[in-house]
Amino acid sequence: MRINFRGMMLGVLVSVSCASSLWTQEATAKRNLVVRRDPLKSSPAVDHLAKDDRLTLLGTTVDNGYYNVTTERDVTGWALASGITVSPPPVTPPTPPTQPPASAQCDASLWSHVYHSTRLIVHQTCISVTGTIVDATNGKKPDGVRHEPDGDTHGWLQVDSQFQNLLNAGNNSAESGNLVFEIVCKYPVTQSDAKAACSNYQNQVSIPPVGSHVRMVGVYVQDTFHAQWMEIHPVTSITVE
Repeated sequence: MRINFRGMMLGVLVSVSCASSLWTQEATAKRNLVVRRDPLKSSPAVDHLAKDDRLTLLGTTVDNGYYNVTTERDVTGWALASGITVSPPPVTPPTPPTQPPASAQCDASLWSHVYHSTRLIVHQTCISVTGTIVDATNGKKPDGVRHEPDGDTHGWLQVDSQFQNLLNAGNNSAESGNLVFEIVCKYPVTQSDAKAACSNYQNQVSIPPVGSHVRMVGVYVQDTFHAQWMEIHPVTSITVE
């Protein structure tokens, strides 16, 4: 059944619009950090950050060497500014077709299983893309995709030439020129704060072998963390062509 996203995605689009206007305040931890109740070394710890953990700055002003932050676990506190990398200005996303092709049939219910969805800017609510699945793990995983702690895949689609406009600088610099695809809740969740998103749900989308030429359908988004690459996230279907 073809899904009409206009009503279903309205709240999502509002939230990601807010996120996109503020997203330059997103950041990552450069090393292990203590999140404290107040901007003082003697203040009690309220959370801990590991290297590469994501966080959101609640202001750009440094207070006594600390940023006021919110962690991915929705804990608010203060972390050393010297241990934080603020995300760079946004990479201009490509412009996809304004209407999805007739073959695109997306499952709107999957959005409820997207962990930390506010980091994603939705550019097209349903898109159909063809390309070849390539190994995103350098031979480390037999299915060719990374198994993320939040239960999602991190796979690579080498898009066909007519879809090259879907890639941005982040795809080229950090993802070997491939479009990232994420099948949500595909694997066991090991990240404690991501378990709720996959509670009582396991995705049944199959991953064709590396080298398969496929058609992939899903939501076309930009991840505002990392190198701000473009993704199909969540994936609704993958069919071999």
